[in-house]
Amino acid sequence: MAGTSGPSRNTGSSSGIDPDLADLLGNSDSAPDFDELFDSGQSESDSTDTDYNTQPLGSTEKRFEKIENPFGEPHDSFASASYYKQILTGEGDISKRIHSLLGSFLKAEDPQDRSMYRGKLGPAIWELVSRIAAQAGSHLGLEKRLFQRFHLLLPTMVSPEQRDLLARVPVRNQTGEPVFYVDEWLEQVGSGRVNQSATDETKLHARSQNEKLNSRLEKTRGRRQAQEQLIRNKIDELQTIEYRLSQLVKEITSHETRSDMEDMILPYSDTQKSGFSEVSSIMRRMSNLGRELERDYRDLDTLLDELKELSEQSEENEDVFETMDVKATVAEVGTVRQMAKLCVGRQGNHFPLVYKQYFKASSYDIGTRENVINILADVEKLDPELFHRTFKQQTNRIVPNVILLPCYGDSGVCWEPFERLNRATSRGRLAIPMFPKDLKVAVISACADLRWQVAKEKAAHYWMEEGLTGWYYQWFSERKMKGDVKDKFIEDYVLWITKESEGTQKLDREVRSVFWRYMPFPQELRDTLKNRGFVYQELYKKDQNRAMSDGY
Repeated sequence: MAGTSGPSRNTGSSSGIDPDLADLLGNSDSAPDFDELFDSGQSESDSTDTDYNTQPLGSTEKRFEKIENPFGEPHDSFASASYYKQILTGEGDISKRIHSLLGSFLKAEDPQDRSMYRGKLGPAIWELVSRIAAQAGSHLGLEKRLFQRFHLLLPTMVSPEQRDLLARVPVRNQTGEPVFYVDEWLEQVGSGRVNQSATDETKLHARSQNEKLNSRLEKTRGRRQAQEQLIRNKIDELQTIEYRLSQLVKEITSHETRSDMEDMILPYSDTQKSGFSEVSSIMRRMSNLGRELERDYRDLDTLLDELKELSEQSEENEDVFETMDVKATVAEVGTVRQMAKLCVGRQGNHFPLVYKQYFKASSYDIGTRENVINILADVEKLDPELFHRTFKQQTNRIVPNVILLPCYGDSGVCWEPFERLNRATSRGRLAIPMFPKDLKVAVISACADLRWQVAKEKAAHYWMEEGLTGWYYQWFSERKMKGDVKDKFIEDYVLWITKESEGTQKLDREVRSVFWRYMPFPQELRDTLKNRGFVYQELYKKDQNRAMSDGY
């Protein structure tokens, strides 16, 4: 992992930095000089060159793989007295304002004064994030990356145990999954690898050439994979009816012989004659499938040629993912801030920095990439169709982009279930707070939000009448419940995953029935639950009845 240069020492006593900040840094002699703090020099920290796997579609058989060792060896960035200096260096007036506000906040003894400075720190910190985002790229120093990632500005604002925990979080994405810290996400948007998140408040800027090319590449890959799956399905059907045809031919050509003349076969029986029409139907279907496959293969070849051409354009332009779109990156900071507000909620803790009083120093409580992937693996195991999406009658597993936000929210959110201009194959966006009270609940609530929004979009104008949302909405309305129906659904989904999956009955009978049918547990779990109580046994019997009547 990348490290930083050793701490610079000042032997003089007139450092110019607030005494409280100097004390927080540990040794006042090690505090950076105030004038030096706001030089325009660049950080000497090594940058992190993160490689992401952003394949748009996947097999429905694929699942998240759990990570056995989610933490690694610690880096020494947080132990350096120059960490604070490197973040604020070269950022102009906003650095001086934050320096002043932070010192006043830490020194304030009056609760009202402290609250006032705390309120002013929020906008200032996000302005600093925005300024750093404008420089984002491969040359961004590690300290600034870590600040964007954790919102840790002053290392001694957290305990030594918390510092050690954050320092052991792997810097690079070695999982191959689309789970991003804020610094990584902003770089993805700025480079055009992913499109900006949709927002109703601000009009998106004109897309850059990088973004347009990436969008076309992603859509073409999605169309190719959907076309390949279509062909595979038709091949499966063709092989099935060919096997049936071979069985029929064997039955029809197997003649009985006269008992008194064994060398003479008998004419076709009534059973054999009945197979003639089925053979005729099979032959017609085989002929039609043959023509369809010829057309489908031509379409696939066209897509492969288009994909090859786009890939060559990408390779010819070596800077396609290197030139940062500053406008897109800065605009995305505003969207990320809105995501954080949704995760925290109106009554939550909106303090913008990591502070030792506000989060637990436990390796399983912090929303790191590895911890979130492990929880997503558990949720997907219980809800196998969570990331499935059907396009042209073909179902693919499309994992949404997951953005890890350095905030104290208790609930994750689904910002968008898929991109507005590419509903078929684009990834959605989930936002997960990194410092919640219960990380598992935060991740499950984001999955619930995704479930609701995808089902609602699928039902379109009939979302209050059909499918998962329709049945749930009708139950909600009949009970004359108050509040937002989606919030209640999310609350029930959390119980569905955490309690009902273990056989603990916490849901209303009708809600359990709706979830059992539209968000079924895997078959092996249902086989187990049927023996855990009468209510599950009844639901299991309904499954069998629907299967027998082909109505499931």
